[in-house]
Amino acid sequence: MDRIETLSWREFGADDLPALTGLAEACLAADGGLPLFARPPLLRARLLQTRTLAAWHEDGLVAAVGVGVPERPDATTDATARAGAPTDATARPATATGIVHPDWRGKGLGARLLGWASEQADADLVVTTETWSPGADRLFTAHGLHETFAESVLRHDLTAIPAVALPDGLRTEPVTPQVGPDLFAIYHASFTDRPGFAAPTAEEWLGDLADDDEYRPDLSLLARDQDGRPVGFVNVIGVWIDQVGVAPAWRKRRVGAYLVAAALRSLAADGAREAWLCVNDDNPAGALYRRLGFADAGRRARYLLRR
Repeated sequence: MDRIETLSWREFGADDLPALTGLAEACLAADGGLPLFARPPLLRARLLQTRTLAAWHEDGLVAAVGVGVPERPDATTDATARAGAPTDATARPATATGIVHPDWRGKGLGARLLGWASEQADADLVVTTETWSPGADRLFTAHGLHETFAESVLRHDLTAIPAVALPDGLRTEPVTPQVGPDLFAIYHASFTDRPGFAAPTAEEWLGDLADDDEYRPDLSLLARDQDGRPVGFVNVIGVWIDQVGVAPAWRKRRVGAYLVAAALRSLAADGAREAWLCVNDDNPAGALYRRLGFADAGRRARYLLRR
């Protein structure tokens, strides 16, 4: 009997988190990708959705998908939709993430998970993969999905840290509550020219940093020019270089390179053995990070199925 015929299919929940963790770890080992995917917060967010389906072989979890379906509109909204007016509920797509154990690929499990996820969506479906692979890309493309976002996951071995001189006219300082307004100002100035940049308020952005238990303001840096104006920054969260930004007038002067190298030195001095970051495929900073010693450790991506 083919092993595929011995599989049992059922919903899964929070009690299955250890099995989901093992499955995510197996996929990361085979494909690379975002290592945070195997940690409970992101694993819960991606897979423990409103609707779930998993395949088990004996006591082992071999495939799983979670689908987040927006709440259906109420009766008033239904009438509005029938009249042709758009509503927030009908506009929001469903979301899904699925994974298949490397030993069980090539047997149609991915196609079954994707087909089931598609059936759960009343409108568009957004599929996120934190462990991208060429096989997953072929599967999504064959089923009519197109890629809308992709970024590389990069890792730096902190046994070898690049030496980058402090650019002329620059000084740096650790992030403290007092520099919050300047930190947000240079964040906004650094990213406002990026396509699709959705500017948060200072309260939202600084509040998200303060609420993150792993944010390291002591290892994060704010760069200023000779007149004290903020011209660049780097934020460190855990062992991640979370964000690096440089004012347009200061780009191509090795400000970003210096800030990243300084953060790597601080992480190493703090006892970390590795550092990580993610960079969008269309971000030219990817070349800089690789020159600084970051190595590719996988990719993550998002796809859209339109209805």
